[in-house]
Amino acid sequence: MRVANSTLTAAAAALALLAAGCGTGTTPSAAAAPPARTTTPHTTTPHTATPPAADPGRATAASAASARYGAAARTTTTQTTTTQSAGAASQRCRTTGLRARVGRQDPGAGNRYAPLVLTNTSGKTCWVYGFVGLVLIDGRGDVLRTRTRRESVTPHRVSLRPGASAHARLHWTVVPSGHETRCPSSARLMIIPPDEVAHLEVPFTATVCDDGKIDARPMAPGASL
Repeated sequence: MRVANSTLTAAAAALALLAAGCGTGTTPSAAAAPPARTTTPHTTTPHTATPPAADPGRATAASAASARYGAAARTTTTQTTTTQSAGAASQRCRTTGLRARVGRQDPGAGNRYAPLVLTNTSGKTCWVYGFVGLVLIDGRGDVLRTRTRRESVTPHRVSLRPGASAHARLHWTVVPSGHETRCPSSARLMIIPPDEVAHLEVPFTATVCDDGKIDARPMAPGASL
């Protein structure tokens, strides 16, 4: 009976210590206290704590594209700075600061040549570089088939002081070719200056054959061929 009483006394003391929160420093048994859960399916890191993996990739691709096209633009600028130093600090001529006209047509053996003239009407020096875009329009205002072919001539930057002009030589044929029996006549010409989106429109009475093909040279100084 003494052994049994001693055992009961020791068990009661242990239970009292556990109830009072006084541990002995050892890990309790599973029956006495279940171990704390360290991870559950509902306690993972929230989705918004870390940016999606695709975002850095898109940002990197955008930066690479910007650098690539920026480098290409710098290369183009470097290659086109061989003209007058007066245009070095100026900006590209905008459509709103230009006036257009087509000069006198020069006929010869079924061919036609004429200067397309752009004049700087702004109050600041600007420059033009490269080729114009063209669209033929008939007397009813309908767009005619137009094929603008760039001639193999190296372009150069042309600096234009206020009131100065540059021209592009245009060439076309008035002789039907291939399947053509007659060629349409234009009444006006839509002109898109180099590297611009907005256009100018001028009178242009001409018969353009070969499916509306017009050969164009890059912009050059002056207002005549």
